Amino acid sequence: MKDFIKHIYLADNQDISKAGLYFLFGQQSDSYDIIEVVTKKELIDHLLLFSDALVVLDYTLFDFQSVNELLILEQRFPTVRWLLFSDELSDAFLRVLLISSLFFSVLLKDNSFDEIQTGIKEIFRGNRYICNHVSNLLLRTSNFSETHEQKQVLTQTEQEILKEIALGFSTKEIAKRRNVSVHTVMTHRKNIFRKIAVNNAYEATKYAMKAGLIDLAEYYI
Repeated sequence: MKDFIKHIYLADNQDISKAGLYFLFGQQSDSYDIIEVVTKKELIDHLLLFSDALVVLDYTLFDFQSVNELLILEQRFPTVRWLLFSDELSDAFLRVLLISSLFFSVLLKDNSFDEIQTGIKEIFRGNRYICNHVSNLLLRTSNFSETHEQKQVLTQTEQEILKEIALGFSTKEIAKRRNVSVHTVMTHRKNIFRKIAVNNAYEATKYAMKAGLIDLAEYYI
């Protein structure tokens, strides 16, 4: 694959992450054209021009709304290789993505520097790389449907906070409404997303609607 990569698209909105990636890519070669993109549309526009590329994507900070969008792009641009580089991704999301496509590698931002460096090297050698944490997670769970059916039920407080998230309240607003700290709300949010296997507020809102926590009339107030 290395001979086919001419461009690297950095779809990551964290400056510190981008700085680290520039350093790691520089260890591989200085012959690649590295381009930063900030929206999905901008990424697609670049891929339409040059699809002999590696896309490094922080899914949780970018404006993708479902795993299906990624899989559609992977089919639309078959010469592109993808590296998901995020803080945290749900178990269900990872299983669906990695089972459905062979062109996605995965590294987590809290992986050790050595593992991230190893992963980058393997990707530039043309190999798919899935970090140890994600590999172990996939081994522990036999299939997506079984895990989905057995997902934990949200507590009453978590259901209420999920409803507030779906109605568009910010973390600070939820904390103020509940007279708790922002940190407490962030902890609840992280636990909610893990339990219902979503990665962002858009997916959480869809879940809340399907679960009957809110109705459309209430959503558009």
